[in-house]
Amino acid sequence: MEVADIVAALGPDHPRFRARQIYEAVYRQRVTDLHRVSTLPKALRDEFPVGVPEVQRVFDSSDGTRRYLLQLADGKTIETVWMPEGERSTVCISTQAGCPVDCKFCLTALLGLERNLTAGEIVGQVLRVAADRGLEANVDRLNIVMMGQGEPLLNLSNVIKATRLLTDPEGMAISPRRITLSTSGIIPKIRELAREQVRPKLAISLNASTEEQRQTLMPITRKYHLRDLIDVCRAYPLRPWEKLTFEYVLLKGVNDTDADARRVAKLLANLNAKVNLIALNPGPGIPFETPAPERVAAFQAIVRRTLPCFVRKPRGLDVYAACGQLKRMELVELQ
Repeated sequence: MEVADIVAALGPDHPRFRARQIYEAVYRQRVTDLHRVSTLPKALRDEFPVGVPEVQRVFDSSDGTRRYLLQLADGKTIETVWMPEGERSTVCISTQAGCPVDCKFCLTALLGLERNLTAGEIVGQVLRVAADRGLEANVDRLNIVMMGQGEPLLNLSNVIKATRLLTDPEGMAISPRRITLSTSGIIPKIRELAREQVRPKLAISLNASTEEQRQTLMPITRKYHLRDLIDVCRAYPLRPWEKLTFEYVLLKGVNDTDADARRVAKLLANLNAKVNLIALNPGPGIPFETPAPERVAAFQAIVRRTLPCFVRKPRGLDVYAACGQLKRMELVELQ
């Protein structure tokens, strides 16, 4: 529901301009409690549901990463991760509670899907972290990655609405260049995303060099085939400053051979793209191992002959905050 609709539903005592006051307070000033907004009447401060998720627990990593366990209004919980790095920082946000995509190397997949998040709940994660860390989203170098719990393209309408809120010059004013969405490859939704005027950058979770291998690791490939995924990526309308990103989780002895690297390079050779390699971040219930750094480096060297290829440094491994580890792990499970 829009802010104006909520204000109207609260009764005729609240004129429509109050909606603009609330919007500016929440999205420009990043207020998480309207009781701090003295220009609003007390009745409205008491009645209007801001809806920013509440912090239930935080887990601090030795590398400075912070994992937030956030509680939504209905009691469900999601996770958000803040990763500082020099003068900039990245907030990894969730788009669903749980995840319906059964990737075999990901802890979040073990949760299953609970529900989609609203646009307000998606943006609310950024607001909560910004309030907690004292960040000015349109001043500080803040990046947003939709790589937490969930498959963003299976909640596309709310993801697009959230992106508009995040990028609104009258609100948080975050550049689209600083927002990235990661998908397992929902082909019809990639086409739909391509038609949006305001959209995040696109990252594809690849993780395999052949159709058969990808079907085993990512069963969604049985519906959305690898060849068709590459075709839709080839047709994707990139903006002048933009590249596609392909993410590749390396699993020891499974998809990390030199032959795999050569196939990946050939598969992506004619795309305006880059590759991010991620050595598996392990967890209980995941039947794979992390390859040695030497194997990761060898894989990178082969791919790099054809297109830019980087190794993504894991963050928050010791508190289950790294890529593929978000499963609401409690402190007792981490000891």
